[in-house]
Parts: sequence; C-alpha cells; structure tokens
Amino acid sequence: MSARFSEQNHIVNGLSPVADALAGTVNSDIVNMEGYGKCTFIVHAGVGTTGTSTFTVEASDDTSASNTTAIKFAYRQIVSGDTHGALTNATTSGYTNTAGNDDIEIIEVSAEDLSSTGYSYVRLHAVESANDPVLAGILIILSDPRFPQSVTDSAIT
Repeated sequence: MSARFSEQNHIVNGLSPVADALAGTVNSDIVNMEGYGKCTFIVHAGVGTTGTSTFTVEASDDTSASNTTAIKFAYRQIVSGDTHGALTNATTSGYTNTAGNDDIEIIEVSAEDLSSTGYSYVRLHAVESANDPVLAGILIILSDPRFPQSVTDSAIT
C-alpha cells in the first residue's frame, strides 16, 4: 500500500494570502530541510495585473536568518490555468516573474542545492520589481523525507 501525500510531504504555510503580499521585500517562513531531500515554494497569485517580483532562495544557518546566502534553484511558471512553462534553472540572482492574474510560481530546491553552504534552512526571498498590489500567498512543501511518518515533526523550529 502506498503512503498518503501527507505522510510523504510536510506542508507549511510560508506566507498567508493577503492583498499586496509581495510589497517591498518579503520573506517566507524559514524551513529546515535537514530531514528532506526537496523543498518546493508555491506562490499562488490571484488579483494583480502589473505587479512583479524578483524571487531568490536563501540558505540560512538557523530560523532567525542570522547568516544567509543566495543559492541556485529551479522554477516553473503557470500563467494560464494548467499551462506549465518550462522548468528553468535560476542562478543565485533569481528571476522576475511575469505580470498577470492567476499565476503560480513553482520554485524548487534540492538538498544538493544547499550542500555547498553547510546550511540546512531555506526561505523564499521576494523583492517587488513593479509596484502594483498582488493578492498572493506562499505554500511550502517539504518532500522526499528521510523517515516518512504519519505525523511529521515541525520544520520551522
């Protein structure tokens, strides 16, 4: 019998959905990847026609982000219904999303992406590029657990 989604993945509310969620500089919650092979940030943007942000991923030594460093990652944009864009590798400089309503940004980090930093914590870092309010939120999914279990330990402590 195969495990359920909730036993194979740890879900974290990285940023609650709110109007003008990506105004200025915004960071998601910081999660610990120590027990996981992958971390996926899902930015779900609703209303907002011209606002854009530059997304980067930062590795950190702890949950207070006392030391951070930008890392490489991969991303995919869904800009219309379920039409997926190409999976693209981003440098440490990140990328700027496409303006429009009902967008989904899928930002993927693997444990290998962190290996050179010596850190096990990550967060999504967004800097507003075009100032226009965007209703959005960030969901974080930690996957490929070392020890799958029905109730997973907190990844934000």
